[in-house]
Amino acid sequence: MHQNRRHFLKTTATATAAGLLAPLGEIVAQEIPSVKAKAGYELLFMATDWGFPGTTDEFCALAKKEGYEGIEVWWPGDNAKAQENLFTALKKHGLQVGFLCGGGESDAVAHLNTFKKNLDAATGNSFQKPVYINCHSGKDYFTYEQNKLFIDYTTKKAKETGVPIYHETHRGRMLFCAPIARNFIEKNPDLRLTLDISHWCVVHESLLSDQKQTIDLALERVSHIHSRVGHPQGAQVNDPRAPEWEGAIKAHLAWWDKVIERKKLKGERMTILTEFGPPDYMPTLPYTRQPVADQWAINVYMMNLLRKRYQL
Repeated sequence: MHQNRRHFLKTTATATAAGLLAPLGEIVAQEIPSVKAKAGYELLFMATDWGFPGTTDEFCALAKKEGYEGIEVWWPGDNAKAQENLFTALKKHGLQVGFLCGGGESDAVAHLNTFKKNLDAATGNSFQKPVYINCHSGKDYFTYEQNKLFIDYTTKKAKETGVPIYHETHRGRMLFCAPIARNFIEKNPDLRLTLDISHWCVVHESLLSDQKQTIDLALERVSHIHSRVGHPQGAQVNDPRAPEWEGAIKAHLAWWDKVIERKKLKGERMTILTEFGPPDYMPTLPYTRQPVADQWAINVYMMNLLRKRYQL
């Protein structure tokens, strides 16, 4: 009897989920914005190796197979073997690359020095020019003046190298919340953002409807998107295909739509990283730590959803 009950529950849950996923997809599809793109508009989707269990070559092979144009990974640092493996795989599979750069020290001077070293190496490598650099910049507890040094250095480096450099809206970092980010935006006209607005949702415990002016100001500076969907209690919904997250999905799409509209009207490149993460970003079942959803499948779903929505 217990086995039959488990089978019934499993079958019912599967059937219910299948029935509910389609309507959410239809709702999203009905709202695709119809903005005509100027010449020069280009849409590139990047895959994350965060949580991928295989080798660099296996990751690149699968990303290419799924239809990604490139990957976003942390700069390998001084590890010559890791650099060789990465650039060999990129060339083999015909992928572009964006690098993450940052520092981890609690001392502001040491942190900035590490950041500069990584950024210099990533922008000046002799193997392959990155499409962009995404910065995990500073710390939330550094002073404005200490964090501003990161912006000043990246502004200078971007002009010298021609590599676009963006600063991510990320918890624990310089742009950890909307009002602090607004202060940086207003005082630094060259600041360009990687929008991972899921972080602000959890920091402000809302879908940010009470900060529209600040959010609109930030959206004008966005050049790269991390397309993870957050909610007022966390930086990642368990599965964006589930109907209970319709409100969160629509809020994020509305923000991303504004960025894409601006990029289309200006005829500029747009890069999007699908960045749903593994545990502990991905919720797990207690005791077993079994993920409640398939991270890779979700990211591919997001890529296909947004490619259909934002293509020419």
